[in-house]
Amino acid sequence: MAGTDRPAVSPPGGGRPATPRTGSGREAVEAVWRIESARIVGRLARYTGDFALAEDLAQEALAEALVTWPREGAPRDPAGWLLTVGRRRAIDAFRRRSARDQRYATLARGLDDGGTTSDAWAPATDDADLLWDPDRVDDDVLALMFIACHPVLSREAQVALTLRVLGGLGSDEIARAFLVPTATVQARITRAKKTLAAAEVPFEAPPAEERRERLGSVLSVLYLIFTEGSTATSGDDWIRPDLTREAIRLTRILTRLAPDQPEAHGLLALLELTAARFPARVGDDGEPVLLEDQDRRRWDRAAIRRGRAALAQAGRVGRGLGAYGVQAAIAECHAVAPSVEGTDWERIVLLYDILSRLAPSPVVRLNRAVAVSMARGPAVALPLVDDLVAAGSLSGSHLLPSVRGELLRRLHRFEEAREELERAVGRCGNERERGLLRRKLAALP
Repeated sequence: MAGTDRPAVSPPGGGRPATPRTGSGREAVEAVWRIESARIVGRLARYTGDFALAEDLAQEALAEALVTWPREGAPRDPAGWLLTVGRRRAIDAFRRRSARDQRYATLARGLDDGGTTSDAWAPATDDADLLWDPDRVDDDVLALMFIACHPVLSREAQVALTLRVLGGLGSDEIARAFLVPTATVQARITRAKKTLAAAEVPFEAPPAEERRERLGSVLSVLYLIFTEGSTATSGDDWIRPDLTREAIRLTRILTRLAPDQPEAHGLLALLELTAARFPARVGDDGEPVLLEDQDRRRWDRAAIRRGRAALAQAGRVGRGLGAYGVQAAIAECHAVAPSVEGTDWERIVLLYDILSRLAPSPVVRLNRAVAVSMARGPAVALPLVDDLVAAGSLSGSHLLPSVRGELLRRLHRFEEAREELERAVGRCGNERERGLLRRKLAALP
């Protein structure tokens, strides 16, 4: 940003003078926070040894920046400024705790002359360890990922904590993203921090023998965040780019921090290849555009290249693709196809067969049935969907009647198709997708 005539300011306690900035100071704070919050929280957690305290200290530093930067301009080293403020707040907390412990010790001596005084609580690190070291901070971000997705937390708490601590999102933003009250998000985060404290979870990545299991939780949360953003389960927007961007950004970080993990690369490939279609998935009016109607010239070719490179890397570092890698391979089939008709649907069916063995689920079986309908016709696919209905799978979901209605339409069984699509409309929670289903209904003969 270009300079202004505002005077330069220094971060608390000295440091390099700030370069004055143009534009909104609040915007500068928000931009820096979104990029650097995980590093700052991780560094403070390393310093204090207390994850919950570190998150609170970072939030206090953010609040001070929101007051100071709009008035005096953003500093040259915004992350260092925020870290310095958080560190000073930590020192204040240590001093208060030390004074309290000394008072307790004095009281104890008065009750028992043989008592011993309490040592003042002090951080285990020295001043040199507080320097802003990007390499060390990356280690801290990795530790944060595993802590936010610790198995003692519920999945809802893992998602909220990941978005708060690693994504830099506020409680209001998380609440809007998942259409829950802000108080609910705040309660989840508070409970999560108390649970971690009660479980005495150390600030460190887990040992190698636990890392695979814990990595699965991290990947699962990032996948869940992206999935909610790519096809919102409720609300007025079909795609929520803020969630998908955060999931991709955090997954990129994870692949840099854990470059030897094939499923991290597989997930990144899946997210990139899926997001590449976003520019054509929604029309100018915000309405969904089906795959067969999308203008493939609008697909993000750079994202496709990044996704294919990540998929290739997953194959290089692993012994065969995992579940995320197989899904990425399916997305690659779509990305390289010139049209729906030119798509290698038989390969997609084969990949779904593999995925069914790696990660069996009713959704995978339903998606395979869709691929079978494209490769071999709706008459072959309908019994596969009927098996899911008979098994009671996906009860309450709009996906099953939506797919079944489409197959029946293609078989010219229009009255049955109408019943299924009406059922899908009643179950769908997203207004944009409901509109799409209503248009399918209206188009039936």
